[in-house]
Amino acid sequence: MRVVLAEDLFLLRQGIIQLLEAYGCVVAAAVDNGTDLAAALAEHRPDVAIVDVRLPPTFTTEGLQAALRARREQPGLPILVLSQHVEQMYARELLADGTGGIGYLLKDSVLDDEQFIDAVRRVAAGGTAMDPVVVAQLMTSHSRDEPLAALTGREREVLELMAEGCSNTAIAQRLTITEGAAANHISNIFTKLTLPPSSDSNRRVLAVLAYLNA
Repeated sequence: MRVVLAEDLFLLRQGIIQLLEAYGCVVAAAVDNGTDLAAALAEHRPDVAIVDVRLPPTFTTEGLQAALRARREQPGLPILVLSQHVEQMYARELLADGTGGIGYLLKDSVLDDEQFIDAVRRVAAGGTAMDPVVVAQLMTSHSRDEPLAALTGREREVLELMAEGCSNTAIAQRLTITEGAAANHISNIFTKLTLPPSSDSNRRVLAVLAYLNA
């Protein structure tokens, strides 16, 4: 897996590089500003980009804006945002094209290497990996329009966990229900959101994107 990394803090950048390489990833480029990030993404066309939101020179949203531009130029480019901040407007824009391959993790919430690498791999494969705090903030302005309004409270809980990238087993454990019950809730979600027949993994992504973009 080829990765382009954008992180302005030297020690953190080097630590992420070492972690990625320890799990067999190839870091094609590691940069510390938005301009170099845009150039690296255009040159290397990586399997996934790991991007901090706030980069020099203004430390506002350079990283995320560069990632958005790159995704417009390279449709479907997998992007994992790794930040201390939730930028709701840009996060929604990142989710808006409906193609998956999106993650948004808060640095303080990444507690071990396997959790991080699992998120990287899931995003690179076209899935989602959303921090629970990010999901909660995105949902503060959530609409009540159909068909999402048709979901039950439990189905919404299941969908939130799907957004985090949880498997059926993990959802069952988190909600203290059986795997069968989790699978039934997911099936009901697919039906209520009128998702077209496709692989379950693709339908999960479509359901998550519909939820977060509502």
